[in-house]
Amino acid sequence: MPAPTRSDHSGLSHRDDETKTEASTAPLPLPQICVTALQLRQKAQEAAKQAARDLWTDSNFVFTTRYGTPIEPRNFNREFTARSAKAGVRGIRLHDTRHTCGSLLAALDVHPRIAMQILRHSKIAVTMEVYTHVPSEATRRALRKLGKHLGGTDRK
Repeated sequence: MPAPTRSDHSGLSHRDDETKTEASTAPLPLPQICVTALQLRQKAQEAAKQAARDLWTDSNFVFTTRYGTPIEPRNFNREFTARSAKAGVRGIRLHDTRHTCGSLLAALDVHPRIAMQILRHSKIAVTMEVYTHVPSEATRRALRKLGKHLGGTDRK
């Protein structure tokens, strides 16, 4: 099979000169599960590079085709959908994983400013839009307390 030709994939990666804000390129510590997954990916990519031999194209991308070239967005989305189905999770768009992350951070009562940094939002209002959709435990306690006061029972 011949090596695929390389086309313009300017929307697939963030380069320093392509990010919206300076904060978008700042280092972000990763949870160990992500570090482990990236280490496994690096090993798989090295194996693919050995298998492709002269057909390999160095691209500096983490996720590539078996020839080292950038993955076409439609193919990436198709693979994401297939892997989600195989894992038995509800199908969502790839971009929605950012919202899922924000919702999980909110449910875990992570401070909105920290979530803003993790999600790389430039404005706290964007992060708070996510947080208003997920009631935290503190919100649930406050509403139970309010309900008790409004209902006239147990006014501790």
